[in-house]
Amino acid sequence: MITPQLINPKSIAVIGASENIEKPGGKALYNVKNGTFDGNLYAVNPKNDNIQGVKTFKNVSDLPQTDLAILAIPANLCVPTIKVLFEEKDTKAVIVLSAGFSEMGPMGKKLEKEMAHLADKNKATLIGPNCIGVMNPLHQSVFVSPVPKLEWGGTTLVSSSGATCVFILESALSKGLSFSSVFSVGNAVQTSVEDVLEHLNETYEKGKSAKTILMYIESIKKPQVLLKNAQELIAKGCRIAAVKSGTSDAGGRAAASHTGAMLNSDMAVDALFRKAGIIRCNSRGELTAIGAVLQHRKLNGKRIAIITHAGGPGVMLTDVLSIGGMKVPRLPDELMSDLRAELFEGASTANPIDILATGTAEQLEKCITFCDNLENIDGIVVIFGSPGLFSNIDAYRVIREQQNSCRKPIYTILPSILNAKEEMDQFVEEGGVFFEDEFVLGNALLSESRYVAPNVEKEARKLKNEIEIKALLKNKKGLISNQIGFELLDLVGIKRPKNKIISTEGEAINAAQELGFPLVMKVVGPAHKSDVGGVVLDVASVDAVKENFNRLIGIRNATGVELSQMEHGLEVLIGVKKEPGFGHIITCGLGGIFVEILNDIQYALAPITKSEALRMIRSLKSYKLIQGARGKEGISEEVFADVICKVSDLLTIVPEIEEMDLNPLMGRGHHLSAVDVVIKM
Repeated sequence: MITPQLINPKSIAVIGASENIEKPGGKALYNVKNGTFDGNLYAVNPKNDNIQGVKTFKNVSDLPQTDLAILAIPANLCVPTIKVLFEEKDTKAVIVLSAGFSEMGPMGKKLEKEMAHLADKNKATLIGPNCIGVMNPLHQSVFVSPVPKLEWGGTTLVSSSGATCVFILESALSKGLSFSSVFSVGNAVQTSVEDVLEHLNETYEKGKSAKTILMYIESIKKPQVLLKNAQELIAKGCRIAAVKSGTSDAGGRAAASHTGAMLNSDMAVDALFRKAGIIRCNSRGELTAIGAVLQHRKLNGKRIAIITHAGGPGVMLTDVLSIGGMKVPRLPDELMSDLRAELFEGASTANPIDILATGTAEQLEKCITFCDNLENIDGIVVIFGSPGLFSNIDAYRVIREQQNSCRKPIYTILPSILNAKEEMDQFVEEGGVFFEDEFVLGNALLSESRYVAPNVEKEARKLKNEIEIKALLKNKKGLISNQIGFELLDLVGIKRPKNKIISTEGEAINAAQELGFPLVMKVVGPAHKSDVGGVVLDVASVDAVKENFNRLIGIRNATGVELSQMEHGLEVLIGVKKEPGFGHIITCGLGGIFVEILNDIQYALAPITKSEALRMIRSLKSYKLIQGARGKEGISEEVFADVICKVSDLLTIVPEIEEMDLNPLMGRGHHLSAVDVVIKM
């Protein structure tokens, strides 16, 4: 819960204030005092009556009523101070800048819990500890710099880490990004990144609220809160990009299924971000580059015109975009003849349009206007540096004017950070956003071009045998038997070959004669049957049944042998893993042993819609095999997607399923049959 007093306080007290602005308490007071805050400002320090010209109290208990308090005091003093603020001063928002809490051990963690409990009890907001603070156009309650000019409608930055927040700000401001709010949540003992996102959603006001939100997240404590509010914000017209750090999966739980072994917590984050519509970034630079792209007009296509006065950067950008799936379409001579007549001899209009190092601002303007009117161009990139011969001020003015007047987005690469520094500073001062490097911009544009908005529609699907399904799996724990697994598939409506599970040679012979040849024989018991030599294909005679039964039943941990009708066709898989806090991840890919060798899988967070299932299938590297290749019939992607959706519906009915593998499913055309099933409850 974020209270109004955190956003728009009428009074602020800095506890632990100092004259020394190289200390957190001194810098926080300085920033609030010299910023935009126009309410009552107080300081608390037992040794002074006046600090930085601000009325100073000896003790917190001497303060008048205070909306927001900023604490820059030792960790052990924070709990009693907060108690007084909440219970005696009607304070409804506290920012704890201090470090020395859970990062220092159990005692610090205990202090954090006490602070969070006090905040919850008094219906107040607690930010931190171990953070840099909060700033918006109304107050700048932080102890760091830079403190940018903040205006409603700019980008909002939310960060788990204080230092990383500063580094992101520096990177973003150097590119010309504008900001409206910055939230640093630190250890997030009460207020997390997800809570801030929820606040931004609940208070969203078109024309005033941020259109772009950038996040640096170290821990996702409330995945469903993140998912809901991100989807709703995007539906309102907002765009969100985030870095999630701590992606290595060093722990690695023992897994019962192939899917369980392959999927990890970082894949859960990936699936969550995709479902939420959040663009995932891997670095601060990538995050701010995406933020810079999102501050332009929306790119409605993949066709880019490049206007440059230096050949090399234009060629390198063309390579990045083309390899990544975007287009830099060749512009034919007959179309470009009028424009070419306006340029110097030797200039090229093929795309990239190279106006040469001596190209003028007037020529640049004509090129931009011309490209803005081309039907086969969706966006424009201008690369304009300086060889140090003349000023670029006119060219940069043209770019800003064209960015404001053109229908299409115009992205600017300004590589001359020394030769054109003054002109670049003015470009930013006038509201321009630029990139220094074509590779960085190219990859940011690729991310934007691949973006798929979240699907928030809920499909009204229901499995027919819900009561029977729940009864079949009631009170089951651990790995369930193959026979129950196959019964479950029948109830869910997933095709499977006829089978028999037996435990004697005589039963094996009778089962073979009933099912008919050829057969598959599999050991029952071990989860990874292929690894122990527990699968035999194309069993075609009674003698082969006898021989293979006696070998399979002797495998360690075998409890029986399964005989089933032989299926033919392409092998695919559908798998499930339940990730704590996130829910179920559903994956698909080529089946059998290929899934682990090729590692070609796609995954999504349940529940999954039909369109999501189809998108997963079509994103596989092996998609052409599924479609059919070299005369071999593939599998209907509609049928494959239907089975994925049935598995998703099953998880809604029985959320206790922890892992599940349908591996392989085999078939051709509209026939798809689950040959094996592993389920762990």
